[in-house]
This record gives sequence, C-alpha cells and structure tokens, in this order.
Amino acid sequence: MNRIRLALAQINPTVGDFDGNVALIVDGIGRAKAGGADIVAFPELALTGYPPEDLTFNPDFLDANREALQRLLPYAQGIVAVVGFIDGDGGIFNAAAIAAGGRLAGICHKMQLPNYGVFDEFRYFVPGSAPAVFDCGGRLVGVNVCEDIWYPDEPIGSQVAAGAELILNISASPYRVRRTRAREEMLETRARDYLTPVALVNMVGGQDELVFDGNSLVFDAHGKLLARGESFAEDLVVVDIDFEEVANARHRDGIGRLEGLQERHPGPVSIFSLGDDALGGQADGHAAPHLPEPLSGPAEVYSALTTGVRDYVRKNRFEKALIALSGGVDSSLVACVAVDALGAGNVVGVSMPSRYTSEGTRSDAAELARRLGIDLHTISIEPLFEVYLETLAPEFAGREPDSTEENIQARIRGNLIMAFSNKFGWLVLTTGNKSEASVGYATLYGDMAGGFAVIKDVPKTMVYELCRYRNAAAVAAGEKEGPVPQSVMARPPSAELAPDQKDQDTLPPYEVLDRIIEEYVERDRSLEEMIAGGLDGETVRRITRMIDRNEYKRRQAPPGIKITSRAFGKDRRFPITNRFGY
Repeated sequence: MNRIRLALAQINPTVGDFDGNVALIVDGIGRAKAGGADIVAFPELALTGYPPEDLTFNPDFLDANREALQRLLPYAQGIVAVVGFIDGDGGIFNAAAIAAGGRLAGICHKMQLPNYGVFDEFRYFVPGSAPAVFDCGGRLVGVNVCEDIWYPDEPIGSQVAAGAELILNISASPYRVRRTRAREEMLETRARDYLTPVALVNMVGGQDELVFDGNSLVFDAHGKLLARGESFAEDLVVVDIDFEEVANARHRDGIGRLEGLQERHPGPVSIFSLGDDALGGQADGHAAPHLPEPLSGPAEVYSALTTGVRDYVRKNRFEKALIALSGGVDSSLVACVAVDALGAGNVVGVSMPSRYTSEGTRSDAAELARRLGIDLHTISIEPLFEVYLETLAPEFAGREPDSTEENIQARIRGNLIMAFSNKFGWLVLTTGNKSEASVGYATLYGDMAGGFAVIKDVPKTMVYELCRYRNAAAVAAGEKEGPVPQSVMARPPSAELAPDQKDQDTLPPYEVLDRIIEEYVERDRSLEEMIAGGLDGETVRRITRMIDRNEYKRRQAPPGIKITSRAFGKDRRFPITNRFGY
C-alpha cells in the first residue's frame, strides 16, 4: 500500500451531548468514506466534548462516554476511525480510540498532559506510559493527542523509531491571537525534523470561555503544507499521503537526522494490527487540494467572538440575546458580533438614558439598532434614580455626591436589563472590555450584570480596531455604510454617569493603559522592566495596583471569550486577599 487517503473531520462537539456528538462523528465517518478515505480522524475528546472539567469525576459520565464509543464501532467498516474519548481502564486517560473492522482495535493514551494557562489536565487524567502505532495495510501510523505533538522528542521520536511513516495528532487546541501561526510553525518543524508527514485535526466551536479555531493541518515529510481546514467552521479535510515520497525523503536525507533514532528512543511502543479487512481499498485518482486561506488580524479575532457567542447561546439553549446599548463603542461592537452570530431577529437592544446621557449617544444607539435591524426598547432611568436619591437623602445628608450616585445609575440599568432577561428568557450579553475589567472601571451588579461577557478579553484599543474592521467589511460587501456610526468612533469614551465625564479623567490614554495591561498581565513583566521600556513609573505603579486590587470584581463577572495569551479567570488566577506590593 503506497498511498493512504486521510480525512480530518473538524467538528464542533458539545460537552456531555453524547447523542449529538455521536451523530457528528457518524456523519463524519460517512462523508469520509464517500470521499474514498482510508482513515478518518476526529478531535481530542470529540466524544465527550472538551474540556469536560469535573464531569470527568462522575462515574455516570464515564460510563456514558464508553457506551457512546460502543455505538460508534459498527460504523468503522471499510475505514479506520480515530476518535478522542476518555478511557477509564486502569486509570482515567485522555485517549484516542482506534476503531476498525467494526471493533475497537487499539487505544492511544495522551502522554504529555498540559497543566498551564486554561489547562488543568493533571487534575483529571493519568499520563500515558507508551506511545502507540497502528499497522494500516502494512503501513505504520503513529497516533498522539494534542499536547503530545508540541514536545519535540516524545512520543513522536519513539513512534518514528518504531517505523511510523505518518504521525496523526488529534487536538482540541484553543484559539488565541497568533496561536494559529505558532501551531503551523511547530508542525512544519516536526515534519521536517522527523522526515515524516504530520497531520493535526483540531476541534472547532465555542465551549464556555474557550473557542477552537479549526485550521486543521497536514504537512508532508519535507515540511510542505499539503492541506488546511477552514477557520472557525466545521470542515472535512481529505488528503493523500504518498509513502513512496516519504521513503524518498528519508533516502535523500544527507544529514542523517534519523540516524541513531532507535538508540535514542528504544521504546516501549504499543503496536496495534488492524487486520486485513480494516480498509475498503484505495480510492481512485487524487484528493483535490484543500488549502483555504486562514483568517488573520481583526478578521480572525472577530470570527472568534462570533463563534463564541453563537455556540454559548445555542449550546445553552437560549433563543435571543439582550444588550444594553449606550451609544458607545463597546456596546456597538457587542451588538454587531451578536447580530452576526445569531441573526438580527434574535438580538434585542435596550437604551436606558439618564440626566447625563447626551443627545449624541442616544441618537447613536438608535442609529446602530436601525442599521443592524434589531428591536430597540428605550426606558429612561430618571424616575427610578430620583426615587433612589430621595430615599437615601436622609442617610447621605452632609455628604457630597461621588461614585455612589454614579454606581446607583449603573445598578438601576443592571436591574432593568436582568428583568427583561427573567421575563423573556433572553441572555444578557455584557459589554465591558478587558481594559475596564483590568482596573475595575465597571460597576458590580450594574454594567457587569449579565450572562456572557463577549469582549471581556478584548482591550479597548482592539475594540476600535474591530469596529473599523466590521464597518469596512460591510462596505466591501456592497452595503452603503457600516453598522457603527462614525460619531461613535470619534466621541471620547465616557460612562456618562456624571456631568461632562470622560474615561480619561480617571484612566491614562487607552494606548498607554493597554500596553501596561499587556506587559503586566499577559507577559508578567516587573515594574522595573516596564519602566525601563519607556512607561511612566507613577502611572505603572498606579495601574498595576488597580489591576491587583480589582480581582474581587472580576471573580464576580460572567464568563467571556478568551482571545489573548492570558485572560482573566482560568488563565490568570490571582488572590483577592493579598498585601504583596501595597
């Protein structure tokens, strides 16, 4: 057998939806067979959804996972199916099932368990002890799971030393900015270093805070890209692996990069034989090239946000989303993302003006709703604010107005929008960005109230960039104008909770603030390093103190989509009670 046709089924499973996930996998097997594939691979933990978190401790969940795998086996006839699942035999393992001939032919356990950032796999799984290879028509294929391929030596070294001519990795690799390119460079390096084709099938879709971008990849033995999956969309990638070319590449290798591999990686390696009836025979002709251009820049981030919103709403069985439209840039971006994710008919806006709301922001909120085609409800908070002030006047006598009165307005709005949510069952999408969340420039139980924080990991400067991108995309698509009015982009940001209030009265310019946040939160830079890099010392000290002291607010915020290298929450775990640096 000199050629194998490989299919990578880039699917969007849901944690715990075994019936739905089985249906996705069965459909993927059928489409792969129709395309003449010999092997079809599905993402890491495709059967359970990823990450299952503490459901992994539930015996019923593990039993349902195993039962679902048994339901899949009869469909693996005339094709080899590699499916991510949880193996509970002798421990709890993050595993790949190798199904062929209607039976479970072998199991591969994940060896390198990530335990950083959003990953917590040592909490749930036992690491595998031996790499796995399966014999497919006389050709050896090494299977490993997600993090395994990021390590340059094991398990890939032992798999190639054992004779593997193709490495197949099943992944659930979450999205973050610039991660797609880093993943591609790493796989290219593995293929070149081991003179072995490398294929990675990645999950797609949203799961709580995480978004998976797809972008499945196949490289040949020279490190040349053969195929790529779509960005942020389900896809079936079909590609032919030519083993004669693998042999030629290794024969032509003049630097002996595989020399001594068996001595360096003596094993043990688990080798599974799939039997002569595992495959249905080679397909005629050659698979068509599948190389869609990956998304990048603001288009990539915007797609991550729409994917996260769509799946959070859909997978949690909401029908509509509700947004408090202030006429500002943040709520404008959230509204655009929601409409693109859910459709205009499933998004509702609420405008809640006060005595401090300018005519410009009122009209901009209405204009945005008109351009997006969403319903807009307008409710003045002034009568309720008056009642609050009158009620509290005896208690506050002799004290000047301050942030207390400002926060009362925000909490009235939070109360009203949550009343809509309760009455109609709509999910409230909050509109706070990462810059505000970092320094606590938000009101608990006010503008932080809601069910899903769409842009909680998007810095303010990027909010403007994404609005410009969305407007430009609309014009490029033939629309007369973009959805976000230019006056929204030009107006200085303001919470409009006090007369003539501007964000810059309290905060440094957002370009400076966002740089400090990136250096301190995402890169763990010290104060000395940031100051040496040109940032003002007094500003750095003030902002880093604000970041640390507002952890208590962030702990009470709704979940939101991760897009940067370190998001608040699962990524950055900081003590609330803490005197370091004060």
